[in-house]
Amino acid sequence: MPGPASAFRALAIVAAALPVLAAALPPSAASAAPETRGPRTFVALSTVDPTIIQDLRYPTGHNFVGEPVDGYDQPLCILTRPAALALRDAQRRLLRRGHSLKVYDCYRPQRAVDHFVRWAGDLADERMKREFYPRIDKSRLFADGYIAGKSGHSRGSTVDVTLVRMPAHTTRPYVTGEPLTPCHAPEDARFPDNSLDMGTGFDCFDTLSHTGDPRIQGPQRANRQFLKETLAAAGFVNLPEEWWHFTLAAEPFPDTYHDFPVSWMSLIQP
Repeated sequence: MPGPASAFRALAIVAAALPVLAAALPPSAASAAPETRGPRTFVALSTVDPTIIQDLRYPTGHNFVGEPVDGYDQPLCILTRPAALALRDAQRRLLRRGHSLKVYDCYRPQRAVDHFVRWAGDLADERMKREFYPRIDKSRLFADGYIAGKSGHSRGSTVDVTLVRMPAHTTRPYVTGEPLTPCHAPEDARFPDNSLDMGTGFDCFDTLSHTGDPRIQGPQRANRQFLKETLAAAGFVNLPEEWWHFTLAAEPFPDTYHDFPVSWMSLIQP
């Protein structure tokens, strides 16, 4: 067993290292999620249900902006605890039916929404147009409701989600600069995704993304209804303009838009 002197030296080494470790963290890491130990806590979804598949797009370049979005310090799904528990309930029912949830986005800090707004105002940046908004003039993104200054995601109980048939097969990663294909194209012509065919890809700025669009029929319509009904049974409400967008009806922060970064550090109680 180490003696008191050895223990003291070990503590001194740790204390000396703390300023160095703190300096190595990004400035945003100083912000923490509120109420991280109460009933309305923010949690990492993987700690509540590790079986839910995660394909988080905004920490990467495969999104409508074409680059990692501000505030996504790590590829991590953070939600309020009630929202995460509700997703776990939905997942348990889905697994019994041979399916799984897959999330594309969860909590979104306000700084990320601000990034979207700046991007939408830069009409010259259309690097991802061919995939995500091929039939929409970028100057119409605000007027048509595709971009706004506030997002329900920032309240922490909204999730962008789809369904995957189990066992899930692996899909290839996006390669920056690769040729893009329209999000409204047939499933075999869109960017590959291991989810059920919902008629469009995720984040497709097109009226075909409206959950009840009458042009979506057959298996695609059935898949949307399967997703909607499953999440409704777990307490979520769908946004009619986006088949993938669901908000917990009893969300604990209905009027609060948070801005702590998406990172494990944000979940540590200060």
